[in-house]
Amino acid sequence: MSIAGGVQNALHAGESVGCEAIQIFTKSSRQWASAPLSEDDIRAFKDTQEASGIHTVVAHDSYLLNLGAPDTELRKKSITAFVDEMERCEALAIPYLIAHPGAHTGQGERAGLRTIARSLDAIQRRCQGYKVNVALEITAGQGTNLGYRFEQISNIIDSVKMSDRLRVCFDTEHAFAAGYDLRTREGYERTFTEFDEKIGIELLAAFHLNDSKKELDCRVDRHEIIGKGHIGLEPFRLLMNDKRFFGLPMCLETPKGKDLKEDRETLELLRSFRS
Repeated sequence: MSIAGGVQNALHAGESVGCEAIQIFTKSSRQWASAPLSEDDIRAFKDTQEASGIHTVVAHDSYLLNLGAPDTELRKKSITAFVDEMERCEALAIPYLIAHPGAHTGQGERAGLRTIARSLDAIQRRCQGYKVNVALEITAGQGTNLGYRFEQISNIIDSVKMSDRLRVCFDTEHAFAAGYDLRTREGYERTFTEFDEKIGIELLAAFHLNDSKKELDCRVDRHEIIGKGHIGLEPFRLLMNDKRFFGLPMCLETPKGKDLKEDRETLELLRSFRS
């Protein structure tokens, strides 16, 4: 949900379509610098959250950041900006900052994974004592983005010194684009069995529920409204009834207009799957 006009406005938008959980950016996702949150901003957000009944809010990091950048200046800039987002989450009492791990931009996957782990170590050193945790997001693997295989996420977690502060966000479109076929019950079960073996189901903190504009294993990050893409409805029906994931926030990142009609319809569809 958009934070245009103030972070609390995302809660108003979520409430208007009947959300139980929302995802926000804590600042503009497409610029490096943003004004700090004022005490009034923080108070307005917390008061609105309490009044809205939306108890779960997660945040997503900026698209500009690259914790895997081999370029020292870009990596330092990304770390500083990420720490700023952690501080914003902490001020707003947001429990998870969801983050794409990073891109290796030519240095190779193994080196890129090491760089991401070092960046996360640096961030955690600067955010000691914070309640907010980082949730690494499964990616589509577009370009040189890492995190498109479960073993890559596991490698990062195992390499970070304070790994107990890391969790995982599962994006259905990203997983499908990366080659995990969720379209049948067998494929769904196979995917989450592998996830459990490579990462651990207990580390799942959130879901992004998105259909895909592109076909399986395309390695392209293109979201579609649920039921209108190549994934189909079956995996979402299974997710809505999978007791392992009850209580975890599941947020839409699908196309929508200003009146949010698409979100209303998709939420209604997903809730109709509950048995």
